[in-house]
Amino acid sequence: MASYLRPRDLDSALAAMADAPRTIVAGGTDYYPARVGKPLDDDVLDVTGIDSLKAIEDLGDRWRIGALVTWTQAIEAKLPPMFDGLKRAAREVGGVQVQNSGTVVGNICNASPAADGVPNLLALDAEIELASRDTARSVPIGEFITGNRQTVRARDEIVTGISVPKPAEGTTSSFLKLGARHYLVISIVMTAGVLEPAPDGTVSSLRLAVGSCSAVARRLDSLEDALRGRPIDAGLQDAVAEEHLAVLSPIDDVRGTGEYRMDAALTLVRRTLAELGSA
Repeated sequence: MASYLRPRDLDSALAAMADAPRTIVAGGTDYYPARVGKPLDDDVLDVTGIDSLKAIEDLGDRWRIGALVTWTQAIEAKLPPMFDGLKRAAREVGGVQVQNSGTVVGNICNASPAADGVPNLLALDAEIELASRDTARSVPIGEFITGNRQTVRARDEIVTGISVPKPAEGTTSSFLKLGARHYLVISIVMTAGVLEPAPDGTVSSLRLAVGSCSAVARRLDSLEDALRGRPIDAGLQDAVAEEHLAVLSPIDDVRGTGEYRMDAALTLVRRTLAELGSA
């Protein structure tokens, strides 16, 4: 018979995970829809009772997003412009009911190629914090998600939060999403960008990520290199060439062909740069 546990502290949760494999559930906005019409026979660890995982914290040199922070919390939190892209993505995650229950970390752990939060966190150089009963570690988000619905989380580990280093003063961010309609839709293409300015008004760092065009969201490293040192203006978009998107591998599915996705990604990357350059 399936079991259900709802511990009140992290140590108890980690002990339960060490004792036996369990499915971790927070908002449940991915877990339950995937099991409609099926028996709920998993051994479940419900982590929603762990208050220590519910905060967004300023830790001086970085921000920390706890594992139970919801999309609504992210939207309403007073955060610097570096998080504007993530906030925009938060408003695209399902409807308000999903945003109220679903967590940012849950979106990452579900590891869908179309996960709205991943490109933003990839562009923010975020790290994923994991803990087990005996160890703790941090993994860059680009290494945490290894494929479609696949992560490096060990069987006995719980993701406890997301760590985001603080960039240079004046850093801005953006997020664009293409879907079959504006609201309540799985993405066809997503782009995220984080622009760190240099004191002379040029690009110190411009990190760009594209989602829904590969099994995992991908950074556009060659384009980032080409943009470094350029003046920050709407003309940043003129630097984009098709070869900068060679790391992408979009597929054909019911939402669009691979060719359409690639063309749309090129357009959205250019629009992202134009927006960041004009901010």
